[in-house]
Amino acid sequence: MIYPEMFDVIVVGGGHAGTEACLASARMGMKTLLLTHNIETIGQLSCNPSIGGIGKGQLIKEIDALGGAMGICADKAAINIKILNRSKGPATYGTHAVLDRQLYRQEIRKMVENQPNLSVFQQAVEDVVMQGDKVTGVITQLGIQFNASAVILTAGTFLNGKIHVGLQNHSGGRAGEQPAVRLAERLKELNLPQGRLKTGTPARIDGKSIDFSELQAQFSDGIENGDFPYFSFIGNPEMHPTQVPCYYTRTTLETHDILRSGFDQSPMFTGIIEGVGPRYCPSIEDKITRFADKDSHQIILEPEGLNTNEFYPNGISTSLPFEIQYKAIRTMPGLKNAHLTRPGYAIEYDFYDPTSLKQSTESKHISGLFMAGQIIGSTGYSEAAAMGMLSGINAALYVRGEAAWSPERHDAYMGVMIDDLTLKGITEPYRMFTSRAEFRLHLREDNADIRLTEIGRKLGLIDDHRWEQYTKKQDAVKEIQEKVKTTWINPGNVSQEEAQEILGTKLPHELSLADILKRPDMTFEQMMKLQHAQNELSDFNQSTLNEKFGVSLARSITEQVVISFKYAGYISKQQDEISKLNETNNIALPKDFNYDEINALSTEVKQKMNKYKPETIGQASRIQGITPAAICIILIYLKKNRMYKKDSEVVIS
Repeated sequence: MIYPEMFDVIVVGGGHAGTEACLASARMGMKTLLLTHNIETIGQLSCNPSIGGIGKGQLIKEIDALGGAMGICADKAAINIKILNRSKGPATYGTHAVLDRQLYRQEIRKMVENQPNLSVFQQAVEDVVMQGDKVTGVITQLGIQFNASAVILTAGTFLNGKIHVGLQNHSGGRAGEQPAVRLAERLKELNLPQGRLKTGTPARIDGKSIDFSELQAQFSDGIENGDFPYFSFIGNPEMHPTQVPCYYTRTTLETHDILRSGFDQSPMFTGIIEGVGPRYCPSIEDKITRFADKDSHQIILEPEGLNTNEFYPNGISTSLPFEIQYKAIRTMPGLKNAHLTRPGYAIEYDFYDPTSLKQSTESKHISGLFMAGQIIGSTGYSEAAAMGMLSGINAALYVRGEAAWSPERHDAYMGVMIDDLTLKGITEPYRMFTSRAEFRLHLREDNADIRLTEIGRKLGLIDDHRWEQYTKKQDAVKEIQEKVKTTWINPGNVSQEEAQEILGTKLPHELSLADILKRPDMTFEQMMKLQHAQNELSDFNQSTLNEKFGVSLARSITEQVVISFKYAGYISKQQDEISKLNETNNIALPKDFNYDEINALSTEVKQKMNKYKPETIGQASRIQGITPAAICIILIYLKKNRMYKKDSEVVIS
């Protein structure tokens, strides 16, 4: 049967990539269909119950700044929330939360089901429909053909998924769910470059069997005063449900001995698993092998939700036999009587080489086919969601016949990730870190809205309410910044006693409030204790801001003001570096150009340029093996042959 309705965009898969993709496409006015094998698992947290963290929190903030779902839904489901790396400054802050699985799934599903232009259908997809080199639809396991102008594949770990526990293995997309075997076979027929990857999950523990008296509790930030962190720029601490602690435990030497005793039955060490696992999220057997000098590894027991006793032991994912898992876990403090509710396992699955994708996430080989999430080699919820959003945006632009959009590396962590994936490829599942970004002081959590919300508005992703909140915030930030820069304190309006009490030092000379905020330990609240500051900034004291904007937005405003002054020199330096890069990096390269024509290039450079087909000089320079000398040769050739003009620079932002 051919389904009677035609769609603009079809999204296959209801995980984090799929939900962000279908929501973005629908918000941009596309008639969108989400096809998922199970409606009940839309938005499922397949592994750990936590999201965010260093590098990942930035991605969630960026998704939110573009109107996405993950941040606001996480705020409504966060039962333990913290900001990591507080001591290292705002460039590396990473908001992290443990979520109630059920609540998060409910919130995502609610958003999907209530989104205009978006329909949901429960069926596994087994085939893609092609006309020449263009995708035109998909076929489900019941033989229903859905037609569309663009298709986004977000199959996660389901493509030829195989689950391993010890020497036993079986097909599965997740524990208890069927893999997508026929779809995987069909995609192989299309000769897309592919490989195998692996990830894993630990056993789960019944909280009734845990002795919490032996464990250290980890509470949410703000537990004393209710001033909790939150992800969404339109969120607030009141959205969070009841807060509960996580708990620390550790492996022991006995734990390690038991784990090693099972290595002869490990699918990792016996060669049964072919896929490559994530180096930065290793299994416990990998940890104790790579770090053999360590007697212990920290394990965090994360609650799975408010209405369940299950705990997720973060840090001990494994594919060892269940008997070994059971014995090993019981050697850790607080867990000597632990009852395991589910076994840990490894899963390996097919993925497609991300270098075969354009930066829009569209296939270079099949027109209208987009991919996002673990199917292109990323790992992690936030990474998948970010790529899903980018795919949804660009599928909508493709249908409209408009140019694709992708942020540059200096625009967003999202841009860093898609650049890394499509130009460098992967040798292991890709995970985001702040260290991957060259301009991380510019790519902070707090300014994700400044970087992306106006772009989101132009793309059609930002509704009126969010836009109003954003403009109110930016107007207030600019007004306070100007007032802080032009308000001066001196011995004439601030006594030395007051200065000593509030600033910790006497006034050596006249200072602006901007100078005061640059001091390492100075906060906005502390600065406002100065009587002169109160008088001059009477409209901007905390109580007035709270009343005018609400507590959450007011806090965001003052935070951004403080950061703008405290790190002004560093931020200005990075902006200068970005400007210099843009002078050449955004020069567009000709499409479908054969670099064999440039005789001065080495064979290696010719091969790589022809393989990756970078869209700009900047992208070309980031391909491994493409030297500055090669870039100069390409630029000289293009100029000589009049294949670009200075005014034809492509600015993707």
